[in-house]
Amino acid sequence: MRMSALKEKMDATVRMLKGGPIFQRKLRCIGLREGKVIKILARQPFGGPIVVQVDGRSITLGRHMARKIVVEVV
Repeated sequence: MRMSALKEKMDATVRMLKGGPIFQRKLRCIGLREGKVIKILARQPFGGPIVVQVDGRSITLGRHMARKIVVEVV
C-alpha cells in the first residue's frame, strides 16, 4: 500500500522507498527509512500535503512524494 492511501490516525511500517537515489537519500535524511513506524497525523484537503509522525517528529510530505513510499499497515 502507498503512504498516500493511508487514512488519518493510521499506523504503518515503511517497507520500500521508490524513486531515484537522490529522492531516497532525502527521505532517509529526514528519518523516513525502511522499518520505521509512522503515523498519519493529517491529510490536507484538495491534494495538499500529508503530515506524518516519525520518531516523535512531524514531517510534511507532498502527495507525490507519499505515493513513492510503500508501507504496511500495523
